[in-house]
Amino acid sequence: MDIFSYLPGGKNFPLMPPQASEDAVKYDYLFGTITLLTIIFTIVVYVMVIVLAARYRAGTKVDRKNPPTHSTSLELLWTGVPLILALGIFYWSASHYINVRTMPKQAIDIFIIGKRWMWHTQHMNGLRENNEITVPVDKDVKLTMISQDVIHALFIPAFRAQYHVVPGRYTQLAFKANKTGRFKMLCAMHCGTQHSEMVGYVNVLSQKDFAEWEAKGGNRYKPTVKTLAEKGAQVWQEKNCGSCHGATNTVKGPTLHGILGKTRKFTNGSSQVANEDYLRLSILEPYSLITAGWDKTMPAYKGQMTEEDVLSLISYMKTLGTGGGTDAPKTLYNRDIPRGYKTNEQPDNQTDDANKEVSAGAAHAKELNNR
Repeated sequence: MDIFSYLPGGKNFPLMPPQASEDAVKYDYLFGTITLLTIIFTIVVYVMVIVLAARYRAGTKVDRKNPPTHSTSLELLWTGVPLILALGIFYWSASHYINVRTMPKQAIDIFIIGKRWMWHTQHMNGLRENNEITVPVDKDVKLTMISQDVIHALFIPAFRAQYHVVPGRYTQLAFKANKTGRFKMLCAMHCGTQHSEMVGYVNVLSQKDFAEWEAKGGNRYKPTVKTLAEKGAQVWQEKNCGSCHGATNTVKGPTLHGILGKTRKFTNGSSQVANEDYLRLSILEPYSLITAGWDKTMPAYKGQMTEEDVLSLISYMKTLGTGGGTDAPKTLYNRDIPRGYKTNEQPDNQTDDANKEVSAGAAHAKELNNR
């Protein structure tokens, strides 16, 4: 509960950032209690000063005979009450600090690198972010932080969470967001000319949305796929398959349009009707069966793609239209091709020479070597 929202104008002119974590609520109760006690004691002292100054000012007719010099009851009152309140506040504050600084045993680990003037986020599953931290709601999160240059301080006002980020050592900060949304992340330690621009955001997602965010590789703008073929289309685009496998055969690679059911001829003299097993093998181990007219130009994806990715990619291939046949383009054999492409007629050393010549930098290096 936000106790400050009950103050005049609290809804339209909030005195505190929103409460978006469990610790924020506890912190605000403690902060509100200390603030309230400070206001009460300040009012009491000033009222007493004003009343006594007005009553006993020079010229007033009041009894000034035999003024009291000692009152045990009064001294116990103004010493005992503040002492009890101070000890209570100390215990409350210490308990809250210990709770905040005790790192949860089961938490999502995230690494943070602070550097002038940005925050770099590294998730344990390999996902990376700049000036953003994406976390699920109602889950403990532990940040392990270090600075690359000077002293910084990661401050998330909505979580009431802040700790120093220093070079040469790791520091930790934990929180548990209880509200979804996008919350500012600041640097609370002056770190240079652009200190005020070292601003980021913590994106708190529902656990379902967070799982989808992870599945999309951290790209929340990536559309959610509904079919296996749509997933395959995303893999096709991510791997840039279309740069070599177009609607027709090219010197880069054969077309995959309408490939299922067609007979493929290979460099070893064998042939096979293209089916799902053949496509899977060609994706993961393309050098096992090389289509006649081409060579080892495709990267092997074994160990780099999951079976789900392969299956979805095959499903997408099934949706492609008919292509321009299974034979390699004739220009591949009459040398009317860019230098650097390897054919079955070229010895390996010629391929290496062509690859050197195709690069302007390599050509310059060759020129220098010949001097």
